[in-house]
Amino acid sequence: MYFNAKITAKRLGLLFGLAFIAACSPINNSLNKGISTLNWEAGKRVDEGNFGNPTFNNMLVQSAYRDQNGLLMDLSKKFEKDVPSMINFAFNSSKLDAEAKTVLKRQADWIKQFPEIKFRVYGHTDLVGSNAANKRLGLRRANRAVSYLVSQGVEADRLEAVVSFGETQPLIVTEGRERRNRRTVTEVMGFAVNFVGDDLDGKYAYLIYRAYVEGKISATGSVSGG
Repeated sequence: MYFNAKITAKRLGLLFGLAFIAACSPINNSLNKGISTLNWEAGKRVDEGNFGNPTFNNMLVQSAYRDQNGLLMDLSKKFEKDVPSMINFAFNSSKLDAEAKTVLKRQADWIKQFPEIKFRVYGHTDLVGSNAANKRLGLRRANRAVSYLVSQGVEADRLEAVVSFGETQPLIVTEGRERRNRRTVTEVMGFAVNFVGDDLDGKYAYLIYRAYVEGKISATGSVSGG
C-alpha cells in the first residue's frame, strides 16, 4: 500500500511537471509562435480568427442586403406609401389636369429629399386604338410627367428614362375606354451614386423620425397615409 502511494505521488508530480513545462513552452502556431502561455495576460491572447467571425457575418449580411437591392426595395415601398405613384389622363390626351399636377408635386417633394435615387416614369394607355398609336401616346404621357417633375425642381438626370408600355399592361381588361388604364407610374429605379449607405447622410432616418413626430408612423413602424 505504501509502495503504491509513493508511485501515485510520483506520477502526480510528473504530470504536474509536464503541465508546467508545457505552460512555459512557447506556442508554435503561426499567430502565437514563441509566446509562452505564462506570459499571457487576461484578454491579451492573439486572436486566432474566431473572435472576428460575428463581425464578418454582419458584413456579409449587410453586403447581401445591398447587393440584392434591399435598400431600394424599402425605399420603393416607402415611396408608394407616402405619395401616389400614379396619375391619370383624359381619353387620347397627354395633358395634365389639376389632380395630376397635385400628385406630381407631391412626388417631386418626396424625390427631392433623396438626391441619391433615380426614378423612372412608365406611360400606359387603354386598349382603344392601334398598338403603335398607343405606344406613342404612352410615351408622350411619360414625357409630360417627367417635364412637370423637372419644373418642380427634380434634376432631369435623376429621371433616367421614360418608358411606354402603351396598351400592353392594362389595370382593367376592357376593350372600351377606361380612365384607370390611361396613366403614368413613377417608380424608384436605382442609385445615382455608386456607394450605397453613408451617402444617404441620415436623411432616410430623419424622414422616418419626422413621420413619427407628426403622428404618421406608429410605434411598430408602420406608416399611415399615401
